[in-house]
Amino acid sequence: MPFTPFHLGPALFLGLVLLRFLDFPTFLIANVIVDIEPFTVILLNLNYPLHGFLHSFLGGTLLAIALTALMTGVRMRFDRILTAFKIEQKTSTGKILFASLLGIYIHIILDSYMHSDIRPFYPLDINPFLSRSMLVGLKINMLCTWMFIAGLITYAILLILWARSHR
Repeated sequence: MPFTPFHLGPALFLGLVLLRFLDFPTFLIANVIVDIEPFTVILLNLNYPLHGFLHSFLGGTLLAIALTALMTGVRMRFDRILTAFKIEQKTSTGKILFASLLGIYIHIILDSYMHSDIRPFYPLDINPFLSRSMLVGLKINMLCTWMFIAGLITYAILLILWARSHR
């Protein structure tokens, strides 16, 4: 899914459900950052696979380490935004790393079902996730859309619980 918003569905839902275990803003970013690769390929008209190294677990792991280093340094800047949305959480480098890895790996797995140019186990030239179904793209997009709706419902429940605890 080159630079589509669909990855925000799983990010929102799973990020809120796993709020105690991962860093929420890092998880949101991790779920979409992998698409800097196809965006760059298209924007610069590069002679490079649309879904290349960053769409592999090896490349994704390196990207997750870089994202962890970046977010560890700037994470406190997100606190005001989180507070405004009533999503307050204590974070740690471990939670940031977990969010980075999980978000990026979810992105790679979802895209691996749909795109034949992805090699998730690079340097091995295989993609065991690739579906031959003509409807796989529609199914993945619908899953992501439903997860976004579930994320909104989860967020509404969290807001209700927050309001009750602050009476």
